[in-house]
Amino acid sequence: MNKPVGREPRQGSSLSSLRPIDSSPFKNDSSGWVVWGSVFLVWVLSMLPWRHWEYAPDFLMLVIAFWTLHEPRKVNMLMAFMLGLLMDAHDSSFLGEHAMAYVLAGYGVIVLSRRLLLFGAFAQMVYLLPVFFIASAIPQFLHAWFAGEWAGWSWGLAALLTGVLWPLADFLLLLPHRRLDEADDGSA
Repeated sequence: MNKPVGREPRQGSSLSSLRPIDSSPFKNDSSGWVVWGSVFLVWVLSMLPWRHWEYAPDFLMLVIAFWTLHEPRKVNMLMAFMLGLLMDAHDSSFLGEHAMAYVLAGYGVIVLSRRLLLFGAFAQMVYLLPVFFIASAIPQFLHAWFAGEWAGWSWGLAALLTGVLWPLADFLLLLPHRRLDEADDGSA
């Protein structure tokens, strides 16, 4: 009898015996209350006058970028645009300045999302520092062009501080999700 060389006969293989190599990408979604509550809270905090300090990090950009990475179905670039327009109206700045910055940050996160999800919070911070810098730079350059005045480079330090706060945002915003995961692990 001629048997193919190097092949063994199949023995009742079924799809039920297949298991994913890495089950970590299959995670539960964060609660809508956590996502929208954190966005609303940071939006309200962004209305306070401390934001006018020239080195103040943009917490709203940070939270939008974070949830765009982790929950893209709940917080997306349209939401970033809308929140940016609200901030423009609040700050009486050129309409679209914050909107452009938030959309650019969201777009940068979406472009890098597959790579970012492979790393921890500190490596994500390294990837996102240029995203926050560029997302802040383009509206600043346009403002300088339209207004005819240069605001200086203090916005660069604010963008750097926004990026450095990424691990803290990762810890705080995923804390309710981690607590649920720990409770599930303990009951098994």
